[in-house]
Amino acid sequence: MTRMTKNSQQTGSIARSAGIVGIAVMASRLLGLVREQVFAGLFGAGAAYDAFVVAYRIPNLLRDLFAEGALSAAFVTVFTDFKTRLGRDLTWRLARNVITTLILIVGAICLAGMLCSRDIVMLLTAEGYHHIPGQLDLTTLMTVIMFPFLLLVALSAVSMGMLNTMGKFFVPSMASCFFNLGSIVAGVTLTLSAPYFGYQPIVGMAWGVVIGGILQVAVQIPSLRREGFRYRPLLDFADPGLRRILLLMLPAVIGFAAPQINNFINTWFASGCETGSLSWLQYAYRVLWFPIGLVGSSLAIAAMPVMSRHASTGDRDALRQAYTSATVMSFLLSIPAMFGLLFLAQPIIRVLFERGEFGALDTEKTALALSLYALSLFAFAALKIAIPIFYALNKTRFPVIGAFLTVALNLLIIFTTIDRLQYSAIALSFALFTTFNFLFLAVILHRCLQGFPVNYMLICVLKIVPVSIVTGALAWWLNKSLLALLAGIPLAAVWSLFAAILCSAIFYAACISAVRIPEADDIRKRIIERLRR
Repeated sequence: MTRMTKNSQQTGSIARSAGIVGIAVMASRLLGLVREQVFAGLFGAGAAYDAFVVAYRIPNLLRDLFAEGALSAAFVTVFTDFKTRLGRDLTWRLARNVITTLILIVGAICLAGMLCSRDIVMLLTAEGYHHIPGQLDLTTLMTVIMFPFLLLVALSAVSMGMLNTMGKFFVPSMASCFFNLGSIVAGVTLTLSAPYFGYQPIVGMAWGVVIGGILQVAVQIPSLRREGFRYRPLLDFADPGLRRILLLMLPAVIGFAAPQINNFINTWFASGCETGSLSWLQYAYRVLWFPIGLVGSSLAIAAMPVMSRHASTGDRDALRQAYTSATVMSFLLSIPAMFGLLFLAQPIIRVLFERGEFGALDTEKTALALSLYALSLFAFAALKIAIPIFYALNKTRFPVIGAFLTVALNLLIIFTTIDRLQYSAIALSFALFTTFNFLFLAVILHRCLQGFPVNYMLICVLKIVPVSIVTGALAWWLNKSLLALLAGIPLAAVWSLFAAILCSAIFYAACISAVRIPEADDIRKRIIERLRR
């Protein structure tokens, strides 16, 4: 088999799986945006939503350590190796042992967090935040309510890893849809009824998060049962698979601690800025997560089992090819999305959120944060593909080093810009340290893989960037022109933005086909094949 044919198969496999995941992730991200629209309409960008952001962020500070970060990366690596070498019986036994251990350890952490919630809130926020009447009590109450979400998302991450390793991508990717759906329906229902029980309305949204987390786990159980998995409590700390996961997690926990330290730093500084700063940053970040989910997360989820398998069998050539294809595909999608957000930040925020309690000033402030966050989109998407390779190769120290370098860089940037830029300094710092981390790890990975085609990847980027800039400018011009043309028509802003994005996407697809990037050609062929079926 020639190298070209093998590389095409790698690209096709990842693209096909990423396409399946992308559909599910798109649905999830759309529901996630609907959830943020509900928050914007009901609560705007003020003290109540600031309190929710802090309370929700506290269990999420631990989420990457014990769920979708360190645990997920370590578990998928070992679980894939067991499935490849040892068969299903021992693989399922490992899964049962991991789940039981997880319930005990993360459950204890949740209980401790609930008991210490007030102290944690005070540690996480600046002094000025504590002086807002009732803010500390409200934030503490919602923290207590939402802490069990950490255990639920950890169980969901393990379930997702098991299904992905078995080649099942759609259902686990849809799980977050059920989280968003549950948190919207249950959250709004409880928000409307909360005042009757003597609670502030936003407390209902906190309960919605927990209910959504339960649904996120429950929806994956039928698929696991169809694969033959039956959970029965099993606790065996002598299990070599469990020990290997824990050993992989130790440096990973340290590495994933660094982003959470950055979140802690950013939350602390933002809580000391004007009221609404936490809200503006949160709304902008949630919009950023839409393309990250479609591009970075979809490709990472699809590529991780492939790359873990190649690492397990020692096929470095196939691993290099898989990494190259996945990264180029991420650039093909993330770079135009980045310029699209830069050119259309204000109309996107206006269409999504400007209604109810969310006013024009909130649109302006949130759009500025989104523009700065967007600068990191290409690096963020590429990092999601690169980092799991280090875990598959048992070289976890390098992501750890990179992560802690970002902490130092984050502090330096914020300290030097916060007085002048206020909350926007946090978004700018995020963009800069994320880009630095990607470049740092790309250099290290090049050494670990004994090279990958850097020149080829740079040529692809040099082809993608000019087309993306022209596409972004076209989208801005079309939106502005159509908005003037459709003035007075109901939902004119929605129709003009939708038409501008659709037309510019078609323009980009046509132009990128002309510059002849193999990964783009392969994606196009897969789409055509799917449409012909």
